[in-house]
Parts: sequence; C-alpha cells; structure tokens
Amino acid sequence: MNRLAHRRTKIAALGAALLITAGAAGTALASGADVPRGKPREAAALTGTAKLYRPAGDDITFTFDAHLAAKDTMDPEKAYGTFRFEHVFPDGTSGWAEGRVDCLVTGGKVAVVTGIITDTEQDNKGKRVGISVHDQGRNDRLGYSWIGRDVAKQNLPKCMSSAPFEKTRAGSGDFKVLPWQPVYEQAAPKG
Repeated sequence: MNRLAHRRTKIAALGAALLITAGAAGTALASGADVPRGKPREAAALTGTAKLYRPAGDDITFTFDAHLAAKDTMDPEKAYGTFRFEHVFPDGTSGWAEGRVDCLVTGGKVAVVTGIITDTEQDNKGKRVGISVHDQGRNDRLGYSWIGRDVAKQNLPKCMSSAPFEKTRAGSGDFKVLPWQPVYEQAAPKG
C-alpha cells in the first residue's frame, strides 16, 4: 500500500471512530445519562421560565421547578417542587399564584404537572391546577386546566391538564423537560 493510500485509510478510520463516539455521546445525552457518575438520573423533571405570547400586550409568565426522584420512578404522584404563574393585564392589574407540585409525568419533550395552589390573591387557594408544557427549544408551548365554562366547579385529578395550546413569546421559552423512563417488571416466562 502506498503512503497516500495508507494515509487515506487512517483518516477514514479516524473519521469513523469520531462519528461512532459522537453518536454514542448524543445518545447518552438524549437519554439523560449526562449526570455525574455514581449519581442516579432523576426520573423526570420540568424546569424553567417563559412568557406567553399575547398580541394584546398581556404579560404572562410561568415558572417551574418540578422533579421526580429516581427512587420514585414508578410513582409520578411522589413528584415535588414548585410552580408559579403571573398575569399582568395591559391596564396594569394583575393576578398570580404559587403552588406545590403533586404529580409530574413527562414523555419525550412534553410534561404534565399538577399541584395545589398554596399562595395567591385570588379565591383559588387550595385548588389543584394542571399545566402542560411542550419543550421546543426557544419556541415552547403551554396549556393549563382552567379553561372552559365549568372552571369554578372543576375538581381536577392529579396528573391531568389540557394540550399545550398557548405559544411562548419569541425567544422567551426556556422550559426543560427531562423524559420519564418508566421501568416495567418483566413477565414471568410461560411454560
């Protein structure tokens, strides 16, 4: 083999090795394996802050810090954390609420979180609400349970919300969804 052919073979082998390494690293990152060694990856998470897009000038902000520990992988109702939302209307009036997370389910880049409102100036303190998020980079989407005619009568169960129908304001979305990876027991062999 001449020197030029040998060099091309080495370059091709190096290129293949780099592609394999990059592919493995990408797969590890996508699976949430980018946690420090020895520390288990949490089962699911929804974090971040974004503002909703409203052409009338409303300023609506949602913030999440919701987690499901690795040890609770198969029990989304053991999720913990907080959420907050604030709505400032164009006339300057506003409303806000903070809450304690009581369920978190994620799948791919979509999360559904529910929780009990713990502090607000409205009359819905102690009420459960549900919020959904679709993490799409900086163009995230969001939905919430308090839509429709029967909102006042709603008795929302844990882990429920509407589809993420709202758009976030351009460039404001930074929600991060860590996909849930349930672990199912293997069926006993038949026989």
